[in-house]
Amino acid sequence: MIIYHLVSITFALMIDRIIGDPPSWPHPVRWIGSFISWLERRLNKGARRRAKGIILLIIVTLAVFSMTWLIVWGAYQAHTIAGLAAESAIITTTIAQNDLKKAAMSVYQPLKAGDMPEARCAVSMIVGRDTQYLNESGITRATVETVAENVSDGITAPLFWALFGGAPLAMAYRAVNTCDSMVGYKNTRYRHFGWASARFDDIVNWIPSRITGVCMILVYRSPYIPKRKACHHLKREAAKHPSPNSGWGEAAVALLLGVQLGGTNFYQGIKSERAVMGLPQKDLEKGDIKAAVSIMERSAWFFLILLWIGGGCYAVAGTWL
Repeated sequence: MIIYHLVSITFALMIDRIIGDPPSWPHPVRWIGSFISWLERRLNKGARRRAKGIILLIIVTLAVFSMTWLIVWGAYQAHTIAGLAAESAIITTTIAQNDLKKAAMSVYQPLKAGDMPEARCAVSMIVGRDTQYLNESGITRATVETVAENVSDGITAPLFWALFGGAPLAMAYRAVNTCDSMVGYKNTRYRHFGWASARFDDIVNWIPSRITGVCMILVYRSPYIPKRKACHHLKREAAKHPSPNSGWGEAAVALLLGVQLGGTNFYQGIKSERAVMGLPQKDLEKGDIKAAVSIMERSAWFFLILLWIGGGCYAVAGTWL
């Protein structure tokens, strides 16, 4: 069965590379988001909100996993090809390599043309920070950080879990990730209610994020730092990020591009300071956006190769038992 998962993962990555997620097509994540909103309005009130947040996470994850399993199981019952097609199509919806590239390039193109207002507008669509006063370096940093920290969440993590459980587990991962993105905040409304979603998202991303950071360093030849040195500094730089997982991709990209990421941001006019990461050897420039996209694409395909190696070894070992 793991070979079926690997074939489906491969097709999913190819489909995403070619067509991505057309906005006009129905998307399971939107349905998951609507379900989360419906539950949140009913559960996030009164006492014992942490317990209610745990209930929301369990309901959403089990519902998504169960529905996906039924669809995939039914498809495989009809025919193996139908099952592979269903798994591939569903896994495609859990990854966002194509969309992430499009979003980054939508910022790079106006920057290249010197159209700062359009670049600020484009970057405001992919980050939560204030963008109206950002200069070229600030816009570039926001875009590079977004690409770097989303390689795991948006590509490698769902593929990692798909290896072990196919489309159902990939969708369960996406359900957890969506719960975190919607309720996993430390503000008054979600501090207790979103605790479980935030913590469990950290858990399911722990292994994929670290593998991803190492993959980035292995696949990209940096003119600024040798691979051995980059690997040596990766863990230390990643630890500077407030997230236990997002820092691995961001630190890897910072080291490879010879720049610093992190620092000062503003959110609704409120200043936010974050530790900087990287060993700076040059200032950020718009070309670093294309370089970050290149790192993302190479890492995704290299990660796929690692999945095939790991999954193939497991399948062969299973025949010896």
